[in-house]
Amino acid sequence: MKLATLKNNSRDGLLVVVSKDLSKCVAVPEIAQTMQYALDNWSDVEPQLHEISVALNSGELTNEMAFTAQSCESPLPRAYQWADGSAYVNHVELVRKARGAEMPPSFWTDPLMYQGGSDAFIGPCDDIPVASEEWGIDFEGEVAVVTGDVPMGASEQEAAKAIRLVMLVNDVSLRGLIPNELAKGFGFFQSKPSSVFSPVAVTPDELGEDWDGGKLNLPLLSFYNDQPFGCPNAGVDMTFEFPQLVAHAAKTRPLSAGAIIGSGTVSNKQGTDYGTAIAEGGVGYSCIAEVRMIETIRDGQPSTSFMKFGDRIRIEMKDSDGHSIFGAIDQQVVKYA
Repeated sequence: MKLATLKNNSRDGLLVVVSKDLSKCVAVPEIAQTMQYALDNWSDVEPQLHEISVALNSGELTNEMAFTAQSCESPLPRAYQWADGSAYVNHVELVRKARGAEMPPSFWTDPLMYQGGSDAFIGPCDDIPVASEEWGIDFEGEVAVVTGDVPMGASEQEAAKAIRLVMLVNDVSLRGLIPNELAKGFGFFQSKPSSVFSPVAVTPDELGEDWDGGKLNLPLLSFYNDQPFGCPNAGVDMTFEFPQLVAHAAKTRPLSAGAIIGSGTVSNKQGTDYGTAIAEGGVGYSCIAEVRMIETIRDGQPSTSFMKFGDRIRIEMKDSDGHSIFGAIDQQVVKYA
């Protein structure tokens, strides 16, 4: 089942069921007006939404309408919780290696996670407004899950059962602000502006064998200014799978239905010390920072610049038949007025 949120005159948008091929959708206000309502009442609502999905895909409905990503909010325009992990430890290792720092052994056994702002997500095809290019504008291609209620101290098995939806993320980062914030010893805040999620969120069963209960085993495609930038496989080199990340987030507090847990930047080791760009026959990267880290390790300094006003980023994932699963995050960076 595929779900999305259309823009309307409310903060939380209008929930729609989307066809498998992303061509059409149908509003379901009699079942659930919003995504959050559906998640709050999942056991009652999910079977009804599933029936609508089956009817929509079989052509039985007469109230369907055309679906476009441009008409969408992020699936949850705002959420009670957005916590982003760093499940691909290869990415973390490169960050530390670039600045000559050893990586603590605990990073391989205890996930990193930060709590991001969740009150104002950006729509998947809306502009990314930033006040200054000097802040080091970057994209980060990720996968995320949306949970139901998760009790405090939940086991990984309980966490796995609480995963309701899967979607993609552009975790926008302002790299130039990160060092000073981290130096304060209190984590990210200004360096992590509003994040962006794919037009469509899908139930795990929609992913078939590509979802193994813990991770999504497909390439995450990034196109930077219309050029292929990355296609690392989200199921490869994922040190911490989603049940581990959800359980980690719930260790000392419960998670409410609608909590979003991110994977962190998808990153593959590629069998080399420095990784390999797509142009060199590799799978590339999911953020500019990783390229700059590799340049620093290899050349002593970075040569690739961060994003400028007018630059575009497109993030998408396709199934084995080449069909888009979640629709595309497709955005331009603009100067905030």
